[in-house]
This record gives sequence, structure tokens and C-alpha cells, in this order.
Amino acid sequence: MDVNPRRLVGIGAERISNVADSEFPGHYPNEDNSWDLEKFKRKLTVQVQRLSQRSIEFDLVGVDASIANAFRRIMIAEVPTLAIEHVYVFNNTTVIHDEILAHRLGLIPLNVDPALLDSRKDGDTPTDRNTLEFKLHLECSQNPAFNKSSLTTNPNPSDDDLYINHQLLSGHLQWIPVGEQSDRMTDVGPTTKDIVLAKLRPGQAVDMTLHAVKNIGSVHAKWSPVATATYRLHPNIIIKSPIPIERADEFAKCFSAGAVKVDKKGVVKIDKKGMRNDTVSREVLRDPEFKDMVELSRIRDWFIFSVESESAYKPEQLLPEAITVMKQKISEMRASAMQLSQASEDVPMADV
Repeated sequence: MDVNPRRLVGIGAERISNVADSEFPGHYPNEDNSWDLEKFKRKLTVQVQRLSQRSIEFDLVGVDASIANAFRRIMIAEVPTLAIEHVYVFNNTTVIHDEILAHRLGLIPLNVDPALLDSRKDGDTPTDRNTLEFKLHLECSQNPAFNKSSLTTNPNPSDDDLYINHQLLSGHLQWIPVGEQSDRMTDVGPTTKDIVLAKLRPGQAVDMTLHAVKNIGSVHAKWSPVATATYRLHPNIIIKSPIPIERADEFAKCFSAGAVKVDKKGVVKIDKKGMRNDTVSREVLRDPEFKDMVELSRIRDWFIFSVESESAYKPEQLLPEAITVMKQKISEMRASAMQLSQASEDVPMADV
């Protein structure tokens, strides 16, 4: 991989180098490195490497670490979702205390598009525009089909054989449409139906009304749309001199699987596609013979993002949502700066 050395963060056995970007005005003689929109567009690349139902891995190339980290933090804490906030308990005879059960209910990811509802502030009246209502009613009882005579054919019965409704699951949440919600929403409920909330025994029951509202993860983690959102810099491995054939396999084991290929003749090469999976453990630099044969680095502006969605958002929606939030924040900052500037111009010089 041919990479401009200016983009590389050096990786040594005990330290790193060239951490900061040096392409700024005045650093290199006779070079104009002032920020330019067209230049930025040419450098910017977003490419999806892997996509599944709940996770995505994509490359974000051509931005500063501050921008990449801002997207990561926004995905975790500022992209809005819905979660259960208010729990009204009419009956709970399980062994789980009301507060603990309410906390578990709040952590259930809900399958509803946050754009369909408004945010509800403290003190606001619940309406069909800012609140979803759920019912949770379940009672455990003995299974009448299983009696003492059943033990002859089934001497080791399971809970499913002995009891009815012996597990309180997220799938037992029943959405109660209010107002125009049934016209605007469909299939509202938990994203996962088999989350165990409590275990019941005959005579134990739960009867609750739940209110779900829209908020963001910085208020509480239950509103975070992701299970995890991380990034790492793309590795860069350069072989400076041929690796001895008799130690080719040892050299390959110093890297993550797939990063290094050894052909039938014992020739060692770096796999350009597999190189992205290397963890840069620096193990190769601790070998007296290998340390001068290889150069390790990471590409400063090439970020490999790994994001797992645990909400109504599809994984590929999370970055665009984060960009939308960032644009809103920038607009608010710009408006505030304009107001401050206008206010300073309106103040008479005598009052300054």
C-alpha cells in the first residue's frame, strides 16, 4: 500500500511518533495547506466493508481524529431513541423489586422510528405525539395438563412442563395505540422478543402500565442507539528487507491472521486486504532479527469504524443520523455566535 508518509503515525517497540497532522499553513515551505472545500471533498471517502442486520464496519477516510471521534460520541450519546421511562405498577408479586423490574424494562430496545414522535420534557402532558403506552399483564399458574401420573413418563419435568407463563419476557409488552398512533406506526414493540425480565411461580403476577418517551443517551444509557461504537486507525505494514525463508512462518505469526501471506517458496508478502485486521501488537519489533526488517505504522486519517445497533435504526442509518445531529449543533453554535456579534455591535461605546 503506497501511502504518503505525512499521513503515517509511526509505531515503535516502546513509543509512537508523528501523532499530530503536519499539513497546516506555514509548516512546509512554499506549500499552501489552508483548508479548501474542494480538496476536502476529493480526500473524503466513506466505504462500507461489512454489513449485517445489527452491525456495520465502514471506513471513514480523509478527516481529522476530532471529527471521527465526534461522530463516535454522537452515535453513542446524542442520536435520539425511545425507551420506557415511566412505569406504573398496579401489581407485582414476583421476587424482583419494583425498582429493579422498572430498570430492566427501561433497557429494552424498542422498534419504533424516533422521528415519528416529539421529545417530551419534564412536566409536559403525555400525548399521542410524545408518548407510547404499553401494558404488561402476566400471571403464572400450574400446568393442569401435568400431574403426578405424568411423572411416570416424564420423571424430570422442565419449567415449561410444570408451569404456564413462568417467564416474563420482553415479548409480553403489549402496545396500546393512542390517538392517531395506529395510523402513523406499525409493528411497535421490542426489537427482541425473548429478553427474560423475571421468572415467576404459580400465584405470582405482574400488572403494569408503561410510558416510553424520546430522549438521548447522554441523559441515560437506555436511550443510546448502539451497543458499541468504536474506531481504530488502519494499520500500515512495510517489509524493508526479505524475510529469511526458514523463519517465514514465525514472522507471519507475529501478526493477526490474514495480514501476512507466505507462498509455497517461502516468500513473505503483506496482504493489502488482510492488513486491515492486524492489531499492531508490535510483537515483530521485539524480535532482534525482525525489528530492522519491517516498519509498522498507522494511517492517521483512515478510521475503521465498528458499530452495533441496538435500536430501531438500521446500522447503516447511524452515521447519517450522527451527521444530522452534528449539523444541527453547528447551526446552533453559528446562530449563537451571530447573536453575540450583533449584541456587541449594538452596545454603545460609552457603555463598553
